[in-house]
Amino acid sequence: MEPPEVVNAGELVLKRWEPAWAEEAAGAIQESLPELQPFMPWAHDGYDVEAARSYVELSANNWAEGTAFNYALFTAAGELVGSSGLMTRMGPGTLEIGYWIHSGHTGRGYATAAVTALTRVALALPGIDRVAIRHDVANVASGAVAAKAGFTEVERARREPEAPGETGVDVVWERRR
Repeated sequence: MEPPEVVNAGELVLKRWEPAWAEEAAGAIQESLPELQPFMPWAHDGYDVEAARSYVELSANNWAEGTAFNYALFTAAGELVGSSGLMTRMGPGTLEIGYWIHSGHTGRGYATAAVTALTRVALALPGIDRVAIRHDVANVASGAVAAKAGFTEVERARREPEAPGETGVDVVWERRR
């Protein structure tokens, strides 16, 4: 069970992360910290090129292990606008989608396009019958993406907050085969 390394999503191209993009990723994250920090525990003031390189290396290891499949999101012109991935952490038969978009590129439908494309890819994989999105209830933008991509809210569950803007209430959305 392995998705393709490149996924065409209309205005976007999703490509498996490569080390050459670490510097660009670090810059995008630094520029987006005000929007990312409230909901992404990994987004902090010290996020630099080394942190991005570590993420790309971890992504390669996860891909090889079959536990996560992370993609850099590029416009047709080749500009990095964010990241998205498929993760196995919700158990057999399910892939969870995560995503973030560079603050300078929000509101253009990129997250929805990436989620729609990854949902199509995930549900075409053998043994996958459910795709999920999970986010804190305070992260209204992530909920809007899930709804626009045709997901249905199926659960709310409590957990310990991991980032400063989180309430500790997760919203789970899903699409099924």
